[in-house]
Amino acid sequence: MKTNDFSYFIERYNSAEMSDSERQWFLKELDGNEKYLKEVNLRKRTDEILKSQNIISLRGKLSEIEKKREAYIPVRNSKKRVSLNYAAIIAALVIIGSLTMFSGRNLSNDEIMNRYYKSYEPPTVQRSAQSGTNADYTMALKFYNTRDFEKAAIFFNKVVKSNPKDMQSTLLNGIANLENNKYPEAKQSFGNVINNDSNNYIDQAQWYLALCYVKTDEREKAIVQLEIIKKEGGVYRNNAKKIIRKLN
Repeated sequence: MKTNDFSYFIERYNSAEMSDSERQWFLKELDGNEKYLKEVNLRKRTDEILKSQNIISLRGKLSEIEKKREAYIPVRNSKKRVSLNYAAIIAALVIIGSLTMFSGRNLSNDEIMNRYYKSYEPPTVQRSAQSGTNADYTMALKFYNTRDFEKAAIFFNKVVKSNPKDMQSTLLNGIANLENNKYPEAKQSFGNVINNDSNNYIDQAQWYLALCYVKTDEREKAIVQLEIIKKEGGVYRNNAKKIIRKLN
């Protein structure tokens, strides 16, 4: 591989633009070449940080560095070229790292949950009797309000089985399961609420489903759900927009 072709192939490789045969050839060229492997990894890390920070101007600065390097460094001096590539990329990482430290945009899933998650507070208005389910609901709500979510889920589940159209209990059952780290059960409950058109808990179910996806590191699904919340408006719209920016 010629040194002056290296940057071109790195860009194609890191952006997944290579064909299968070209990719196989490139990987063979990289095999055992630690200097080239380091540069590929550094550029990949740089691109990822640039995307998350959306710093277009910094790309321009890197381009200028590359042009100056091309003007002063002969092609045949490959060792110096690689060293300067490292210097430019490391300098960029230092700049971006400093910006990241102060921007506060990069948050882990747990940090997002700690910042934006708050368990739903059910209405305090007394419910009317529902064919034998009211006693179970009362017990479920008692455990829910004392944050004994494991027992709350047991009783909410009994209510939902007796009355599948009870969307409030379905939502609270989902939140109780989310608190218990039982994510498949929580997702199922939130999905049931969302799929039921005639209820007042769809906004809450969409929000907690999105947070459930964040917690389980299903970022693409989380972003899709948050985009829906942002588009439809409601009380969670602004927070949805903020989390989208932190996930992209």
